[in-house]
Amino acid sequence: MKVVTAAIINRGTQFLLARRAAGQNLPGFWEFPGGKVETGETLQACLERELLEELGVSSIAGEVLMGSRYDYEYGAILLVAVQAELLSLDFRLTVHDEIRWVSPGDMLQLKLAPADIPIAKFLMGDHDDD
Repeated sequence: MKVVTAAIINRGTQFLLARRAAGQNLPGFWEFPGGKVETGETLQACLERELLEELGVSSIAGEVLMGSRYDYEYGAILLVAVQAELLSLDFRLTVHDEIRWVSPGDMLQLKLAPADIPIAKFLMGDHDDD
């Protein structure tokens, strides 16, 4: 199973979501930005590297909030939500075609990647283990 990080970045009451560009896995789906953990890498180091690679921004990754396991047709992933703080807002998108600040109540209105849905529900205050 691949371990993948998801950045939980807030600005006030809104959180950063990014839409996967054409030519990527899950094109058109919205997600919390992040990516695959490399061998020997901590969750925080992975997230900081991925945010720099995918969004062109430096960050400080912090606390792990939760995990979401999902079986995609190409394999199972464990998506780990990690709080992060951006050191800049000068975005340069590489694997996404749009980013948006979204309030938790509006997240499920977007076409979220399946593994990201439990994280959105967690941010909405739904902490049930269903």
